[in-house]
Amino acid sequence: MVIAGADADDLLPGLGAAALAAWASLWLMPPDRVGGSVRWLASLGLFARFVRVSVVAGVDVARRALAPRIRLAPGYIRFQPQLPPSDARSLFQAMTSQMPGTIPSGTESSGAIAYHCLDASLPVAEQLAEEEAHLLAALGGALGSSAVDGNGQGQA
Repeated sequence: MVIAGADADDLLPGLGAAALAAWASLWLMPPDRVGGSVRWLASLGLFARFVRVSVVAGVDVARRALAPRIRLAPGYIRFQPQLPPSDARSLFQAMTSQMPGTIPSGTESSGAIAYHCLDASLPVAEQLAEEEAHLLAALGGALGSSAVDGNGQGQA
């Protein structure tokens, strides 16, 4: 609609294409079935926190980039998440990639996520742990399918 304009004749085919794409996505990659349930109030809080943290971090990054006397200390940190490889962990990485100043740049063999940071001297790992805790609260504590065995029981 942004590119082609808002024509009412295109609305029905567009909705049909969106529904077909959603169906194909779920058929090709079904969601994790872990027994957790999304906590909608916590999810709203997570979204509000994400917006607030993103704005504050964006202003900080802009201030650092535009003020030549503020030194940056770029580097890598390693973060060991509680989340096993799963949809929830992918969501965590996607969330943290949108926060200015840090970007996940790969997973190590130990399971730790390497993050590139504009200022590695800051407590980035602690901030990531806090974000992960908020995501886990919104997901009802569900860690993802890799944390559940074939019988639906948590692995030790």
